[in-house]
Amino acid sequence: MEKIEDLLINNLKIVQDDELYCFTSDAILLSRFATVKKNDVVADFCAGSGVVGIHLLGENGAIKSLTLFEMQTPLYELSKKTIALNRLDDKVKAVNTRIQDIGANYNGAFSLIVCNPPYMESGRGENNLKREIAVCRTEITVSLSEICLSASKALKFGGRFAIVNRADRLCDVIDCMRKNNIEPKRLAFVKGGKKEPYLLLIEGVKGGKKGIKVYSDIEN
Repeated sequence: MEKIEDLLINNLKIVQDDELYCFTSDAILLSRFATVKKNDVVADFCAGSGVVGIHLLGENGAIKSLTLFEMQTPLYELSKKTIALNRLDDKVKAVNTRIQDIGANYNGAFSLIVCNPPYMESGRGENNLKREIAVCRTEITVSLSEICLSASKALKFGGRFAIVNRADRLCDVIDCMRKNNIEPKRLAFVKGGKKEPYLLLIEGVKGGKKGIKVYSDIEN
């Protein structure tokens, strides 16, 4: 069923459908972790109904523009409703495409890209999920390496790429970023009720120099 959720920031709201995929705290953690600069041109990869990008915009009014990229048409349609509901048509647009198919017209277009991707490698996710939800959780239609490749193409030199993933995929994330000329520069782990972190938040810079800052664990 379609519903409207209050993001509790600047009166912004998000349109969701609980039969598709609803956002979790991961999205908010990512939007708060990403480094935002004045007049940033921002892209949200695997945007769903737009929660990461819209929340980021709510916390950082200095963002120049935001583009939401989502491949699943029903979620893309929800993101358009979210844009219209918040009257953000002058600053935000949605694009219905696979991350791998983002056009060359976007090469070097963004100073910041955020991404809340599928966490599980293909073949390792839950098999009893609806496909619409499975696609959001498992690398069925896009892999981590493809996301990093597309991010590298779409980032300008010196642009930032911020992503959230499972903590046990740290090596995979760093490897994919570095293979695509995105140098990890900031890292934090997220803990819930467990002793060990279950999520990671990492931000890299295209063409950046080596050297990473590791923050204290975030409690969620």
